Amino acid sequence: MTSQLEQLRALHARLERCERCPKMLRPVVHGAAVVSDVFLLGQAPGVREGPAGKPFAWTAGKTLFGWFHEALGVDEETVRARVYIAAVARCFPGKHPKGGGGDRKPDPREVETCRTWLEEEVALLRPKLVLPVGALAITQVLGHEGPLAEVVGRLHRVRWHGVDVEVLPLPHPSGASTWHRTEPGKTLLARSLKLLGRHALGRAIARGE
Repeated sequence: MTSQLEQLRALHARLERCERCPKMLRPVVHGAAVVSDVFLLGQAPGVREGPAGKPFAWTAGKTLFGWFHEALGVDEETVRARVYIAAVARCFPGKHPKGGGGDRKPDPREVETCRTWLEEEVALLRPKLVLPVGALAITQVLGHEGPLAEVVGRLHRVRWHGVDVEVLPLPHPSGASTWHRTEPGKTLLARSLKLLGRHALGRAIARGE
């Protein structure tokens, strides 16, 4: 019988060959094949992630893994080894067409196309705790399109791709965003990190279980 890890590696091999979205810039970026009860969902890789071959490989990643260290006392390597990391879109969308230095937001068709990979991952891993990072990921998990302040800082329970999960939303750690550095975002982020630190699965990550 094929193990979960072997199935995950096979899924990644198929994912890496995906060329369904003509506007997306390859390569496909995904996290390591980690069998975990904790599922972290980002938005899309940036321009640096493709060459690095892993998600959250640049400044936003430093901030994100700093949050994990604050909540759980673990480093980046530990998080990558114990948390499954995916994204709403798996290729770099390119820079925003109107300039300003930001990345283009994946369009609805691209999001829908990449959702098929998410469905497979969730069906395979059946995670118990989902950490959506940023507004696009939060919308995909909770269906929430309002202010971040309405959902960050609280633990939610939903059914996601056929699996009952707890959801702890986090703001996007991008340096271009001030939300997590100003109020109420600063306080709500701290509340989320405290919830993660107290959660049984957060403690399991810290203990290496």
